[in-house]
Amino acid sequence: MSSIKIIGLEKLQKKLKKNCNLNDVKKVVAHRGSNLQTQAQENAPVGTPASTGIPGYVGGTLKRSIGLELENGGMTAEVEPTADYAEYVECGTRYMDEQPFLKPALDNVGIKFKSDLKKLMK
Repeated sequence: MSSIKIIGLEKLQKKLKKNCNLNDVKKVVAHRGSNLQTQAQENAPVGTPASTGIPGYVGGTLKRSIGLELENGGMTAEVEPTADYAEYVECGTRYMDEQPFLKPALDNVGIKFKSDLKKLMK
């Protein structure tokens, strides 16, 4: 699966530890992580009998596979699909157009996350 690396995370954590209550930071991480999971699930395409050509097909495996884990003592939220084909859907293949669901969610929630952290640092 593709990954996204945030540069300067250690520097940010040091400043946050110095300027604010870490429990408040953990609340923001949990809240925005949950928002990211929800938006990614809402964005995830769901196959139908018509789109797959399989009568009675019930889709939604990709959507259901998008999970949230809080790590690093609550300082890290990891939102990741566990469906083995998720990367093909997100990025596409030479036979299939991309159907991004995770990156658009991250772009949207990331702005709110940064704004929430800036408020805590004031």
